[in-house]
Amino acid sequence: MTDTTHLRSLRTVTRSGHPDFLDLPWSRPLIDWEDDRLVEVARGIHRHVVSFVDYDGRLYALKELPSRVAQREYRMLRKLAEEQLPVVEAVGVVGGRGAADGEPLEDVLITRYLDFSLPYRTLFVHSRPTGDSDVRDLTTRLLDALAMLLVRLHLGGFYWGDCSLSNTLFRRDAGALAAYIVDMETGEWHAELSDGQRGTDLEITETNVAGGLMDLQAQLGLPPDPDPVETADDLCRRYERLWAELTREEVIRPDERYKIEARIRRLNELGFDVDEIEVVGTGSEEQLVLRSFVTEQGFHRRRLHTLIGIEAQENQARSLLNDLANFRAALEHESGRPVPEQVAAYRWLTEVFHPTVGTVPAELAGKLDPAEMFHELIEHKWFLSEQAGRDVGVGEALDSYMTHVLPEAPQERLVLADEDEAEIGWIGWG
Repeated sequence: MTDTTHLRSLRTVTRSGHPDFLDLPWSRPLIDWEDDRLVEVARGIHRHVVSFVDYDGRLYALKELPSRVAQREYRMLRKLAEEQLPVVEAVGVVGGRGAADGEPLEDVLITRYLDFSLPYRTLFVHSRPTGDSDVRDLTTRLLDALAMLLVRLHLGGFYWGDCSLSNTLFRRDAGALAAYIVDMETGEWHAELSDGQRGTDLEITETNVAGGLMDLQAQLGLPPDPDPVETADDLCRRYERLWAELTREEVIRPDERYKIEARIRRLNELGFDVDEIEVVGTGSEEQLVLRSFVTEQGFHRRRLHTLIGIEAQENQARSLLNDLANFRAALEHESGRPVPEQVAAYRWLTEVFHPTVGTVPAELAGKLDPAEMFHELIEHKWFLSEQAGRDVGVGEALDSYMTHVLPEAPQERLVLADEDEAEIGWIGWG
């Protein structure tokens, strides 16, 4: 029989569409739980105790926090999600917990586990870098993802205050990485960030990233190059270049209106929508100033979802849209007439994407999300065609991919911690 005495003073806030979590042993500290629902996944270093529970295949992270902090972080996560920023999904908060001896317990913040994501330490473990070039390549992708995340937050007026690799999760995105926030206890919302606020946030990030990479080198025995301090400094340069591209003013002549469209295209290629374009005079008949106002990132992701309803990362969406464009061009060549985009999109989805992804055996399909898997297949098909000097076709490429590529991919949907990783000291995750 389930003990329900601990429910008398319990205060739970959970969002619809998720379990109520009332069957969990809330009268005990998380560290003492011994529940059948508990699972262990790869985790990064965190200052708070975190447990993971499984509800019919859906994973949730539970993090113990002081009541005020838990409530605040829950609201911040909700706000970030409403602004369509990359963040784990806030599910609820459990408060009013009391132990059997009457001692109060900390509140618990509940978030949805981000499928196919990994802490940065696990990326290095699973990628098995064997030399300086491998480590440098993975580090570069981490820097690009973190710089993009920080720029997006700052554009939205969010000051993080504790940006680090440990407070971030990463998902593969068509050869690149996409970064998601998982911890923002020090975050603040502002109407707009000043240059000073952005600079302070960037300095904190630089220090945290350098420290995290130093720890990683020592714990995993990675090569000394790239240098962690130089790497963190490179992150700042990447951030500044991206910020400048998104926010700079551009001087054009009255007869250079084509540059307006060119700038919109450049920003779209970076994945950003352009909300407004402002062109103002400078007092000179020969000069105009072009200002663009970008909104959230996700230009290709939203376009793919609008066309065929597939959820994907930004770079994955770009890759799939390119394949769709090639498919449409082939249809038009075969028929000798234009094919509407919606018609081509439907045929591509039903004749190419779903049949291809559906062919992958279940034991392999869980390794990567379908969009990433399809992107890798496209890349593999191109590689095989280059080697053979002909178009090898999807069927041949798929057979080769499932035989030689997919079995080597790390299991990312649910990565159980092993003994080697436990020795690294992954004591929590947030």
